Amino acid sequence: MAATTDTASAEVRDRDDLLVHILWINAGLSCDGDSVALTAATQPSIEDIILGVFPGLPKVEVHWPLLDFHSGPMQGADAMIEWYYLAARGGLDPFVLVVEGSVPNESIKREGYWSGFGNNPDTGQPMTLPEWLDRLAPQATAVVAAGTCATYGGIHAMAGNPTGCMGVADYLGWDWRSKAGLPIVNVPGCPVQPDNMSETLLYLLFQLNGQAPMIPLDEALRPTWLFGQTVHEGCDRAGYYEQGQFAVEYGSPTCLVKIGCWGPVVKCNVPKRGWMNGVGGCPNVGGICIACTMPGFPDKFMPFMDEPPGARFSTTISTVYGGVVRRLRDITVKTVDKEPKWHARGRALLTGYKAPWS
Repeated sequence: MAATTDTASAEVRDRDDLLVHILWINAGLSCDGDSVALTAATQPSIEDIILGVFPGLPKVEVHWPLLDFHSGPMQGADAMIEWYYLAARGGLDPFVLVVEGSVPNESIKREGYWSGFGNNPDTGQPMTLPEWLDRLAPQATAVVAAGTCATYGGIHAMAGNPTGCMGVADYLGWDWRSKAGLPIVNVPGCPVQPDNMSETLLYLLFQLNGQAPMIPLDEALRPTWLFGQTVHEGCDRAGYYEQGQFAVEYGSPTCLVKIGCWGPVVKCNVPKRGWMNGVGGCPNVGGICIACTMPGFPDKFMPFMDEPPGARFSTTISTVYGGVVRRLRDITVKTVDKEPKWHARGRALLTGYKAPWS
């Protein structure tokens, strides 16, 4: 019994002493919107993760072009890029690699490069994102693709692009596993919803510390608890769809399907979660859903602001059905939107009670 207790205590101490580095690399093709979005996270905030306010969370150090508490300028002795070189050499363990931006096909670039992050110490030339992935992914404990560009290629991978862009899973392989046995974790969004990203990082950190099971992912490698429902299922406007009431211009509070909303088929929790502190989110503020969390974005969902295929059929049926439902509900409202018959308007106190023996 004493030996068992000692072993358990040692495991707890090991978890308490665990230090996990997060290396965020934004060398891919993107607008850096996912980095900006994460600064708006509140559930949890990136500050909460770094400061370790959650019980059971390992110590965390973040190395991120937007934020690094431990690094100085490039010319200094503690340049941020040195952490990436160290990780590539296998000298940083464990670490979570977060990739922002789509991965260009550098092999089709006849001269120069599409992407760059720091310089190759051996050649002095810029290090491309594919080079970094080749070096860092085999050393990483977990790999996270942040935003639609990194997950599925996004805007830069649409038809006709000259860069051959792709998502991280397309580059590494959809069946790729980290040295800890973890699949790539995709957190799509254009940009990513702030709390979705921070919550995913939090889950992985708990998992690495032995406090959570394997992260549950769907077939597109998205966390199932975040992307298990459609926009429509969480939308405040969904009731209007059922009642056959559709907007034909912006500014209407009714369902937006007829003016281009893809919400009924898009997996995303933004309407339910909001954007920041529960406020905002595309349909919540009158904007249509353009399906930015889906693997087929943007090609399969263009042109935007046109009625989606099938919407005309479904909205026609809903309009007919909804018209009947609204009439029946009007009848019901007229009977229930008033006091019970045993109430009297005035000061008389009536209960409607009848003695069973009378």
